[in-house]
Amino acid sequence: MAHSIKSLIETWDGIGVVIRYDAETETWIFVALHSDRLGAPSGGTRMKVYSGPAAGLRDAMRLARGMTHKWAAVGLDHGGGKAVLALSRPLQPDERTGLLRRYGQLINSLHGSFGTGPDLGTTPDDMIVIAQETEYVHGVDRAAGTCIDPGPFTAMGVFAGIKASVQHVFGSGDLTGRVVHVQGVGDVGDPLARLLKEAGADLILSDLDTRRAERLSEELGGSEVFEPHTAYGAACDVYAPCAVGGTLNSETIPELKCRIVAGSANNQLESPEHSQALHDRGILYAPDYIVNAGGAVALGLITRGEKDREILRARVNQIEQSLLEILEEAAKRDESPVQAAAQIVAKRLSE
Repeated sequence: MAHSIKSLIETWDGIGVVIRYDAETETWIFVALHSDRLGAPSGGTRMKVYSGPAAGLRDAMRLARGMTHKWAAVGLDHGGGKAVLALSRPLQPDERTGLLRRYGQLINSLHGSFGTGPDLGTTPDDMIVIAQETEYVHGVDRAAGTCIDPGPFTAMGVFAGIKASVQHVFGSGDLTGRVVHVQGVGDVGDPLARLLKEAGADLILSDLDTRRAERLSEELGGSEVFEPHTAYGAACDVYAPCAVGGTLNSETIPELKCRIVAGSANNQLESPEHSQALHDRGILYAPDYIVNAGGAVALGLITRGEKDREILRARVNQIEQSLLEILEEAAKRDESPVQAAAQIVAKRLSE
C-alpha cells in the first residue's frame, strides 16, 4: 500500500511529528514523538537512503511506537520517540557533518521534548557532532569528547534474550552446540557473535557485505557463511536478525528452518499478523523491543548518572528473566509472545 506524508500523519496514534527539509543535502528530517506517558520521548537517530520521504516518515513512526513499548517493558521512565534522517543519496563527509549539526539545532529547539542516541546508520562519533549543538544527546561526555557505543550493551541484551528463549524451548539455557544464525554482523551482530562463540554455540553468519561476514568467520574459527539471498533457509536453532527490520514477512517466514527468532533489529515483523504466522509454524518469536533493549537501558541509566559498568551489565542481563516470564505467560495462553508482551506494556502505560 502506498503512503503519503499526509495519510501517515492522519492515521497515526502518536503525539505528533516534527518535520524539516534540509535543502543543502536534500534530506527530510522526521522526529516522531509517539508518547510522553512515562516521560519525555527518547530514541535513536536513524540515517539511511529511502525511496522517498513518506518511507522515511513511516519508518520513524513505527520505530517511535516501538520505543514506547520498549521503555514501558524495561521499566524506565522515558517516552517513545525516534528520528529519521531520510537521505535521497549518500553524503560526502562535509555534507554529513553539516546535516548533523543542523539536525542538532532542530533537537535543541525542542527544549528537551526529545532526546536521542545512535541507531542504524549513525555512530557515537555522529552523536558527538550533534552534541555540539544540543545537550539532549544520550551517552556523550562533553568534557572528554566521547560517546558511549550502545552496540555492545545491545548485543549483551540479545545474548540474554537468546539464552532465555533456548531455555524455554529446549529446557536448558546452555548454548553449547546450539546453531545460531546471526544476520548482520555490524555494531551489534559482531559482538553478539563473539558472545555466542564464547558460550559454545555454532555460528552461521550472513551480511549484505559478505566479505565482512567472512572476515569475522575467519577470526572466530571458521563459522559457516551464507549469501544474503539464501540466508533465510539456513537450518539453525536460533535466527538472530541484527540488521534492518521487516525481515519476517509472508515470503521469508515459510523459508525459515529455525525454532526461535531472537535478534536486535527493530520492527522485525513486516506486519503485526506475522507474529501469529510464526506461532502457527511453531517458531518462538522473542519480541524485538524486549530483546534489543540493552543499549537503550544502558544509555537511559547513564543519562541518569549511573557510571558503574557492573550495575549497567546487571541491569541489561535482567532481560533474560523478563523475557522468560513473558514466554511462560504466552505458553500458558497458547499465544504469541508478542501478545503477552503487549499486555505488560499496556499495564505499565495505564499505571
